[in-house]
Amino acid sequence: MNSPATRGRNGRKKRKASHGRSRLRLPMRYLLPTTLLVALLAMLMLRGYVHSEILADHRVRGADRSTEVPKDVLTGGPVIDARSGEAKTLRVPDRRIVLTFDDGPDPVWTPRVLDKLKEYDAHGVFFVTGTMAARHPDLVRRMVEEGHELGLHTFNHPDLSHQSTARIDWELSQNQLALAGAAGIRTSIFRPPYSSFAHAMDNTSWPVTEYIGSRGYLTVVTDTDSQDWKRPGVRAIVERATPKDGEGAIILMHDSGGDRSQTVAALDTLLPDLKGRGYTFTRLTTALDAPSAHTPVTGFALWKGKAFVSAVAVSERITGVLVVGLAVIGTLVLARFGLMLLLSFLHARKVRRQDFRWGEPLGRPVSVLVPAYNERECIEATVRSLTAGQHPIEIIVIDDGSTDGTADLVEAMGLPRVRVVRQQNAGKPAALNNGIRHARYDIVVMMDGDTVFEPATVRELVQPFADPRVGAVAGNAKVGNRDSLIGAWQHIEYVMGFNLDRRMYDVLGCMPTIPGAVGAFRREALERVGGMSEDTLAEDTDITMALHRDGWRVVYAENARAWTEAPESVQQLWSQRYRWSYGTMQAIWKHRRAVVERGPSGRFGRVGLPFVSLFMVVAPLLAPLIDVFLLYGLVFGPTGKTVAAWFGVLVVQAVCAAYAFRLDKERMTHLLSLPLQQILYRQLMYVVLLQSWITALTGGRLRWQKLRRTGAVEAPGGVSAQRRGTESVPERRPVG
Repeated sequence: MNSPATRGRNGRKKRKASHGRSRLRLPMRYLLPTTLLVALLAMLMLRGYVHSEILADHRVRGADRSTEVPKDVLTGGPVIDARSGEAKTLRVPDRRIVLTFDDGPDPVWTPRVLDKLKEYDAHGVFFVTGTMAARHPDLVRRMVEEGHELGLHTFNHPDLSHQSTARIDWELSQNQLALAGAAGIRTSIFRPPYSSFAHAMDNTSWPVTEYIGSRGYLTVVTDTDSQDWKRPGVRAIVERATPKDGEGAIILMHDSGGDRSQTVAALDTLLPDLKGRGYTFTRLTTALDAPSAHTPVTGFALWKGKAFVSAVAVSERITGVLVVGLAVIGTLVLARFGLMLLLSFLHARKVRRQDFRWGEPLGRPVSVLVPAYNERECIEATVRSLTAGQHPIEIIVIDDGSTDGTADLVEAMGLPRVRVVRQQNAGKPAALNNGIRHARYDIVVMMDGDTVFEPATVRELVQPFADPRVGAVAGNAKVGNRDSLIGAWQHIEYVMGFNLDRRMYDVLGCMPTIPGAVGAFRREALERVGGMSEDTLAEDTDITMALHRDGWRVVYAENARAWTEAPESVQQLWSQRYRWSYGTMQAIWKHRRAVVERGPSGRFGRVGLPFVSLFMVVAPLLAPLIDVFLLYGLVFGPTGKTVAAWFGVLVVQAVCAAYAFRLDKERMTHLLSLPLQQILYRQLMYVVLLQSWITALTGGRLRWQKLRRTGAVEAPGGVSAQRRGTESVPERRPVG
């Protein structure tokens, strides 16, 4: 990966601050991240599907009457052949035993059952469910390889007595699909869930048996029930499973569905005992002298089955990772909220004490830099808000090659203490560095060309410089156009996500960003770190990290308020946040060596840099897992617990947001849109961050473009900012 400095030098000519429209359309930007999110949801849905969390295992009480069941079936054997339309039954010959195991394969008990059968050279029939076969295909293959016979037991183990023929067909086909994918076979024998003896068949179960026969299957019930599912004890299981007087038998046992230790122990007694009495343990078709129930699957059906089983395996692994990820992100989110509340409280308590002072009040003049590119419709309100301030200042408007007469308009205003510096279009960092060279004073305030200051903003912003350790101060940027839904969401984000964060970072000593809309710098500090850099697309984050590494304190001034107009469309918001996310990644990468350095740089690198990386880059990428599992829980359950957990997280966020609004003296009414913000806005931010990651990893390029403004922002107690302006956001360029 190339360093940001190298990219800046090599890409400067190519990246000459063009301000045209992006060639990358918004729908294409969404495509890959959305595809990944859909794939993730698909894997979760598949996981729920094969865990019987939809169409789940259930039993419907059937009728007790058996008037429609043929008498030959009620009095006949446990194998029912209705394939020809006329039902007949079959029994297992004397001295032959067909051990059958239902509901598996189970990863714990099925291997133990197979081991016992192998130990005593016995074979049996495993009636497997599709959900378990798809999840444990290795056990299905082992059954076939060791000579056992497989039968269908439906996919989700429902009682079929009250199901439609379409549902029955679906259960059979999905069960066969799992067998094809796991062992490359299909089978012709079937056992209905919740079945028992032939004489127990009634008017609701018999039509299912007839229909199953019409689909080409033998229905296999039982004539000897071990009742091992009751866990009555090993001796009782052996007694109930032992045939009488040398008769043949189909014995019902289970290798799944709970603790089957008694079943395994019973086999250790039953197998040698009955073998000693001359019994043979064999497959069903062998006992009946019939062709094998297994038929090889080839061609498309085989590949379809393998694809299904492979997808299930992937979904199982992904789900495991996601569960861990959810636990991690849940812990991080709660820890971050708790830390924010605690440290924000400590910060507010400290700076709001009546006796709190940074030092002697500062009253000397400062320089205010206003970089501007084509800001004709908003620059006048910006400049007038500065001239109405309560602190002595000089105002330097750096016209970055505007073509709309921005510089001429400022000069025509004829205001004292306002100078215009013209330069060829070179970008915001170059404009700020040019302004620094023209500044007369040792404290430099920087703001955007479409921002409005309150009268007290500059005064509040520069007071912390009374402490000689302070190198920069972050102001309180606020959203002015908060009446629209997307504006209200950003207002919540600014108050809670930015300013509450800044209080926390102030206490921790690792403030990540001085906002471009309202920030102040000690000129000496800027000169020591080389001024504003063009190495990244987030020059404000870059310079802030550089100051930390040079040993300067960076603090937050809550009363230094600036009013800005937030983007009012999804595309504009995307463009702005894309630059922020991508530029932050660049800045973190640029300053990565701080992790191994000594002194102030090392302290920031080992404390601030990991903290910023975790909570600004990694954690937001994982945050949507909360919503993904909400959707998963709503579909697959338990719905009540899922909704309660999601609302629990929302309550924690609401508490933090309410506290942040209280600190900033904001109206709580905007928090009514918080639940919707968490559902919609957070997903947009996630996709933006994911796109930034993809851009960084693939070496994409960004170029500067414009955000259209409506100009409907007014600073309370200040001047109106009715304007139409633009904000520069970048184009793609390599990160590495």
